[in-house]
Amino acid sequence: MNKPAYSDIFSINNTEAFDKLSLSVFAYQAETNPVYKEYLQHLKIVPNSIKRYSDIPFLPISFFKTHEVITEIQQAEIVFSSSGTTGMIQSRHLVSDVSVYTESFTKAFECFYGQPSDYCFLALLPSYLEREGSSLILMIEDLIKLSGHEKSGFFLHNHEDLYQAILEQENNGQKTILIGVTYALLDFIEKYPMKLKHTIVMETGGMKGKRKEMVREELHDILQQGFGVSEIHSEYGMTELLSQGYSDGKGIFRCPPWMKVLTRDTNDPLTLTSQTQTGGVNIIDLSNINSCSFIATQDLGKVYQDGSFEILGRFDNSDIRGCNLLVQ
Repeated sequence: MNKPAYSDIFSINNTEAFDKLSLSVFAYQAETNPVYKEYLQHLKIVPNSIKRYSDIPFLPISFFKTHEVITEIQQAEIVFSSSGTTGMIQSRHLVSDVSVYTESFTKAFECFYGQPSDYCFLALLPSYLEREGSSLILMIEDLIKLSGHEKSGFFLHNHEDLYQAILEQENNGQKTILIGVTYALLDFIEKYPMKLKHTIVMETGGMKGKRKEMVREELHDILQQGFGVSEIHSEYGMTELLSQGYSDGKGIFRCPPWMKVLTRDTNDPLTLTSQTQTGGVNIIDLSNINSCSFIATQDLGKVYQDGSFEILGRFDNSDIRGCNLLVQ
């Protein structure tokens, strides 16, 4: 089975090309990914019977906790791991070619925001910096390098330094992206409320057990008031994906051309729902060429006619629901 080329993945520019390449990637992974291959056998699905990307079966994301999800002809160059509380089983994404991840997040950023060199990046990601294996940290490290701005960098708990860095870039009229884990952004504006004109505030989600969870509207309202901005941007990514979706406000995300979000019936995980219906979030990420590109997540969401999507929450008891046929 021939492996689809990386260049084909990152040059997708229409739905026909996405559909065709999705089927090629599916055929490749159905043959060379042992975990996915066995999963399809349990479902009694013959790979060459799949004729549309919407008919491709999605691997439950929990398999990344229990199995090594990688094509058998690859070896891991790096292993990304998810955050979690003590005693919780972490997801592990075995990445055989880090350059694919680098190309994916760089091109995705350019799709939505332009060249990284136009920005100063200020990162407030303490919970990610304090552990190993974070794909987000690697992404931000590279964007900081690509920015080439002398003030770009990470901030841990030194909020005073971050405050001064933001003020300096605001005074210089420098386009800036402040990306932060949610609880840390809330902690910051409690001490240093401000009114920003040249800075995009981007939250990556997650209270990490530091604060009570909030609905998005409440959270974004607090952040908008604290930073004096009209919208809060968001990044939607996860350990098991090599691509990200971005939102420029109101929690509506968009994907780069090689990524697509679908929704499945919450009671029948093998059946897709129609657009605008709430369902379990399924993701096609073709940059996951060396692991699995078809993942059934534990998020609940809604997809709109233009392909944009919204995350509404998570399944209850998400580790035991769905079609986890191979989990021991």
